[in-house]
Amino acid sequence: MDTQLLILPGLGNSGDKHWQTFWHEKFKNSIRLVQDNWDEPVKEEWINRLSEEISKLENPTILVAHSLAVSLVLHWAETNYNPNIIGALLVAPADVDSPQHTPEIIRNFSPMPLYKLPFPSIVVASENDPYASFERKQYFAEKWGSDFVNVGQQGHINSDSDLKYWEEGQIILQKLIENI
Repeated sequence: MDTQLLILPGLGNSGDKHWQTFWHEKFKNSIRLVQDNWDEPVKEEWINRLSEEISKLENPTILVAHSLAVSLVLHWAETNYNPNIIGALLVAPADVDSPQHTPEIIRNFSPMPLYKLPFPSIVVASENDPYASFERKQYFAEKWGSDFVNVGQQGHINSDSDLKYWEEGQIILQKLIENI
């Protein structure tokens, strides 16, 4: 299959022990987006970088976003389109609207866009994610027209969750691919 993965890390990038890093190493058909400033993200700069990367795509591509990068996908797709973007795996969306859940440094990504995405998507959520309430993630999935997968108690589904190659996530990704 010619489908590519465009891996989109969130705030602070995804470190050596993050499943996104393991996936990028495993899947030769993956590209990893690199931002200029991982620690003080500016929405417009992040959107511009994503647009640049997407404009280079020559194959059907699935966006694989984690945390803050989920809102990046929503902001990008609100005003941009590329026929090569065929789906999105949206993992552990950070609630950019909630000072109780997320740091002030990402408030420029607020408000979280709430509209039906123009491509198939799956929101993957953990019940004990400190960066968004479980109910809020369900609400996001509903508004975005996304399928919703509860992975139980896996925190923020990040390096601290110690998922390595995150086989469960690979199965969820495969379901997304099959539905496209």
